[in-house]
Amino acid sequence: MRIVRSLLLIGFYFFTFSITLFGQTKYVTENGQIDFTSNAELELIKASSNKVRGILDPSNNQIAFVIDILSFTGFNSALQREHFLEKYMEVHNYPKAEFSGKIIEHIDFQTEGTFDVRAKGTLDVHGQKQIRIIKGKITIKKGQIKFESDFIIPLSDHNISIPSIVNRKIATEIDVTFKATMTIKE
Repeated sequence: MRIVRSLLLIGFYFFTFSITLFGQTKYVTENGQIDFTSNAELELIKASSNKVRGILDPSNNQIAFVIDILSFTGFNSALQREHFLEKYMEVHNYPKAEFSGKIIEHIDFQTEGTFDVRAKGTLDVHGQKQIRIIKGKITIKKGQIKFESDFIIPLSDHNISIPSIVNRKIATEIDVTFKATMTIKE
């Protein structure tokens, strides 16, 4: 009798655990794309990375994205990349940039379509956290969720200073384009 009761309890706990674990669908990406442009008076600088990692929990609209600063490529020269990493982003102190927050609008993630959304959360760049509302689009199609967003990051918001000797070569506001396709986490 004890063995039967133990087996029933084990079965009940396994069933409860599997409902809890498998009932919570999450979407992830390991290769989101981020591009930035500094369009200053004397120089145009562009760089990008396709190494954005992210997660979306549709049960509560929570999202988070992170990028390793070292993954940015492009630039006009190797020296420009080195200056970006060491002098401006100080990658040895601040190796990542992150956004974590919540999608404001209610979205039925089971319904296909394209939706305008706003995500409110914390943007952490260069160790400086700023509360931001970032506008974007979500497209839900065939079990995938695609995010797209264009926004501006003022360097002063994140304590990134431009030496006066190069202030006409680096914009004070950086244009950012973000895209990610998320799939169900297995």
